[in-house]
Amino acid sequence: MEELEDPTEKLRETIETVEEERDKKERWTLSVALTTSIVAVLAAIAGLFGNHHANEALLEQMNASDKWNFYQAKGIKLSIENNSAVILSAINKDAPPANKEKIEKYEKEKEEIMKEAKEAEAGSKEHLQRHVIISKAVTIFQVAIALSGIAILTRRKPIWYVSMLMAVLGIFFLVQGLI
Repeated sequence: MEELEDPTEKLRETIETVEEERDKKERWTLSVALTTSIVAVLAAIAGLFGNHHANEALLEQMNASDKWNFYQAKGIKLSIENNSAVILSAINKDAPPANKEKIEKYEKEKEEIMKEAKEAEAGSKEHLQRHVIISKAVTIFQVAIALSGIAILTRRKPIWYVSMLMAVLGIFFLVQGLI
């Protein structure tokens, strides 16, 4: 006797196949969402560090400007003392010892102030360089986030893979800016 074929058997197999495909798509969608969230957090952290270095660069430059102004003030005082000594010698009088001491003091102070101003300028330059590198990381993270969105909308995994490569590149620049 011939066995009757169950007509719902084929339907069940089709339903199971469709459910498996749907589960795979949902897992992929969840993976894209999770990785995009992580990249967004990295972008926020990079933005924070970038802004910190931009602010520090500005503060260091302001400090350097203050030091250079102080340097100029000492130069003016030194010129006044030198001119006083020249005037006194022109009228055949010796410059008082206090005048000579002030000249030496101002010359020494000018050297110290110049050193401090150059250090502040160097610090500002270093912070600005770090800011630029970290800003690159932020931009790359933002591109990676956008690509993830495009990947999810178009359901194209290669675009998501490119976004993950961009995220790795962003991490590289973030680490470069921090070390």
